[in-house]
Amino acid sequence: MRAALLMLLLVNAIGREAGSLAPGGASRAAVPLGNGLRWELLDAWGPAPRAARTDRTRPATEAADGMAGVQAVRQPVGSIRGQVDMRRVIDPPAARPGISDLAAPAPRDVPDYRRAVVYLESAPGGAFEEREPMRGRIDQRHETFVPRVLAVTTGSLVDFPNNDRTYHNVFSLSKTRRFDLGRYAQGKSKAVRFDRPGVVRVFCDIHSHMSAFVLVFSHRFFATTAPDGGYRIDRVPPGTYAVAAWYEGNVRDTGTVTIPPQGGPIDRDFIIR
Repeated sequence: MRAALLMLLLVNAIGREAGSLAPGGASRAAVPLGNGLRWELLDAWGPAPRAARTDRTRPATEAADGMAGVQAVRQPVGSIRGQVDMRRVIDPPAARPGISDLAAPAPRDVPDYRRAVVYLESAPGGAFEEREPMRGRIDQRHETFVPRVLAVTTGSLVDFPNNDRTYHNVFSLSKTRRFDLGRYAQGKSKAVRFDRPGVVRVFCDIHSHMSAFVLVFSHRFFATTAPDGGYRIDRVPPGTYAVAAWYEGNVRDTGTVTIPPQGGPIDRDFIIR
């Protein structure tokens, strides 16, 4: 009993001495008292070592790096916009009449042969690392691929749903992406992933008049024209770029565009002859 009392007095004395020696930011240490009990006291030897403090405070260099990253994200960017003037439009091929057409011709969509794609031939630095795969869709409706032209980034998945009452068989013999989805009925859909950049020509093995294009890019700086021929490529960093207008399998017009250091929109029109 006397030994336990002496031990308690000794520990209290140590606690008072520690309180007088330890500065305001002192760390805590545990003193064993036996029988599995622990009594936490201020460490009389001063604050925690520097390695422990770095977990709670960010060095000035780290904070500066973080601010630099924010500034990099907010750097000026521009956009390239304009019109693609179609002076020559390809005539769609005539559909082969089916047996059901002899009585009453089925409704058919008119393929959009006025759609072009404008893209940067010389992409900004880092553009090939920041691309994001997309999810595209080309419908089969009234024996027509809708849309006729689709532009995606590498790694994108494109769905080919069949909305017709007849069977379709979507395929391609293009070197960029060869595939054959086989025959499938109305309400069914199959998908193809495009992992390499290039132009993929798509057909239907049952209906020879059906065709479409899938343009696969290794960067995101491209745009498909709207029905009125307008286009816009956003978030383009400052610099000088070669720009091309693609239509029906070929580049039909090219030009050079410079985004100034302060960013902003730049107009550039193209003509398809």
